[in-house]
Amino acid sequence: MLLEMLISVQGCTNSGARSSNVSIMLNNINNSSHSWLWFVARHYSRIRPPKPVPVESVIRVSNNVARLGSRKEGPKPRQLLSLPPFPGHPLPGRNSNESFQDGQQHDGYVTAVNWIKYYFKGILGSVIESHFREGLVQMEDPISDNNLSQNEEPRRPLRKIRPNEVMKQGARIHIPVSIAEARISKRYDAIPSGTLYPNADEIKYLQRLVIYKDSAIMVLNKPPKLPVKGNLPVHNSMDALAAAALSYDYDEGPKLVHRLDRETSGIILFGRKEQSVSHLQWLFSNINNAKSSSKVWNDACESTYQRYWALVIGTPKEKEGVICAPLRKVLLDDGKTERVVLAHHSSMEPRQEAVTEYRVLGPKINGCSWVELRPLTYRKHQLRVHCAEALGTPIVGDYKYGWFVHSRWKQMPRVDVEPTTGKPYKMRRPEGLDVQKGSVLSKVPLLHLHCRELVLPNIAKFLHVFNKSSGELPRSLSAEPDVLRFVATMPSHMKISWNLMSSYLV
Repeated sequence: MLLEMLISVQGCTNSGARSSNVSIMLNNINNSSHSWLWFVARHYSRIRPPKPVPVESVIRVSNNVARLGSRKEGPKPRQLLSLPPFPGHPLPGRNSNESFQDGQQHDGYVTAVNWIKYYFKGILGSVIESHFREGLVQMEDPISDNNLSQNEEPRRPLRKIRPNEVMKQGARIHIPVSIAEARISKRYDAIPSGTLYPNADEIKYLQRLVIYKDSAIMVLNKPPKLPVKGNLPVHNSMDALAAAALSYDYDEGPKLVHRLDRETSGIILFGRKEQSVSHLQWLFSNINNAKSSSKVWNDACESTYQRYWALVIGTPKEKEGVICAPLRKVLLDDGKTERVVLAHHSSMEPRQEAVTEYRVLGPKINGCSWVELRPLTYRKHQLRVHCAEALGTPIVGDYKYGWFVHSRWKQMPRVDVEPTTGKPYKMRRPEGLDVQKGSVLSKVPLLHLHCRELVLPNIAKFLHVFNKSSGELPRSLSAEPDVLRFVATMPSHMKISWNLMSSYLV
């Protein structure tokens, strides 16, 4: 109404009728309690748009045609992957007498390039060294509590480092997630289907899964959707196939030591001797039962751990922490199905203690976060329940414990903010990449839980101690490492999800 009155006032110039209309309108405006709007409207009507910011133009040539354009933007910040804090003690699985990959022998310290090569076992050294040459590797120095006041929060600025930087205890290295990108095979390997007597192709397939074997143990990289423990209707399980196809020069095949879920992939351990199987089962059930009179063996048992990589929906509130949540089993459908839930402290039902350490690897992208999990106890579905119920971030593809979140979650690119610059991420889908292989962008993604790392005692070395009354090791075996470390590559669907997450540009 006010604008119409203003236009009518400006249009009235000469005629008497128009002048009378003007006087009537002016009287109405003066009588109104909002007469100040007149001056406000006239004031804002005179404001001009801001002047354009001058941008230095440069000459661009394309298709033999020269044009004036703006300068190109500088290098965009990359998504950083956080390595765990440097332990500060001899690295598990690395012999003290063994020379490092850079060709130099270091006594009492570890350099940054060797620490990255150790953590990303299997990645070419040239790829890691190229990140150092481009200045993409940064370090977060540890800060002692004595240098901080009570109200002051610890601030750890990142700084670029060189390959020969000496690692300090508690220091963290941040490196772009592109360092762990991997090639994707165009097709899946056929999983052996169903016989207690596998043929030659199935035997070759199983032998390709073997990561390590010696006289006592055998380590395999289990693919997803392959059951570990078989029964009457299930013949293509890992224990049955390994017993039939992986005996090698032994009379009997290896026996299963610990289990993984059917949808979970990663490292699975077998024992080739009854004595090694018993010691390893004690080690995974209760570490105190596995200890003996040998101090070296006890120290090796203390260094045993597993690390999983998982892609979860959302992100935990804390970047790292410890989950102490006991579990209990619930029977559903008249005892036909079983489900694991968190046990309440007030409940009188039997429960099992479950402890898991977790650490967020990188920023939240596309509504998901990569998390590293380290179980301190080995319970059924422990990691899946802790992620879904304790953290509130179920694992992608876990429809048993995260069905409600999956029903509300859409695998569409969404706006996420880069933590250092505050700018939004934008996704660049890699060319020629099939996302319909169970990855995070497929309609029905597979379970994104992978047992990536395993550290355990060198059973073949310590069997000589158990067979003798004395706890001392013979000199011929002293050169071998006390603990062994294994790293398994992710399956194809998790590689695709990792490459998709690392392909985000700011």
